[in-house]
Amino acid sequence: MTRGTIQNRDAFLQTIAQRLGRNPRLSDVSRPQWGYQPQWTVFDGYSQDDLLKVLQKQCELIHTDYIETTSAELAGALRRQVAAYGGGRVIVPDDPRFAEYGLSALLRDEWPAEQTTVHIWNPALGRQNIDAAEQANVGIAFSDITLAESGTVVLFSRNEQGRAIHFLPKTYIAIVPKSTVVPRMTQAAAVIHEQIEKGELVPSCINFITGPSNSADIEMNLVVGVHGPMKAAYIVVTDR
Repeated sequence: MTRGTIQNRDAFLQTIAQRLGRNPRLSDVSRPQWGYQPQWTVFDGYSQDDLLKVLQKQCELIHTDYIETTSAELAGALRRQVAAYGGGRVIVPDDPRFAEYGLSALLRDEWPAEQTTVHIWNPALGRQNIDAAEQANVGIAFSDITLAESGTVVLFSRNEQGRAIHFLPKTYIAIVPKSTVVPRMTQAAAVIHEQIEKGELVPSCINFITGPSNSADIEMNLVVGVHGPMKAAYIVVTDR
């Protein structure tokens, strides 16, 4: 990913400044020090185990299957959950964490030997990746940050992980390392802000996914599985 250029920034800032009745402020701008910041006190003092309990309870409310396992048992848990969702075609990103968590044999050998098609996202294939996501029954990916309060997984898109993996398959499974669980959106925003402050390239697309697709637009009646995965599961790896 290359860093882009900003076009017409000065003219844009000048227009805003004029509307505010002042000159543009291009330096010496500091963040206000607020005396009261309640967003940081939600679940203050909670241990990682406490946050897992919050996440588990929230998963019940968002119609998401919650499974706890260890890294040694992860392959078996993943196999069982895919079977529970009907098996069939699987799509995953090209993510080194699958190898780190001992899932390479399952993805590259065991499932293919059982005639279960596994598509690993390859940017060189272009549109074929999206076609594979449309045909997949299960999309699987690792959560980068997990919000206990809302039961949300945060996923950073990149060349090897297109966003279609999360939205086009019929069902979805997020592998959630326990270490990724934070209280709420506040901490996720802080992580992203820190990356920006360090000069790191932030992904052009960051997905916040809270369980399976749903809508309550019609008379506030909740309908699950309307415009994306019909079912979702979080497999929490408790020792990572």
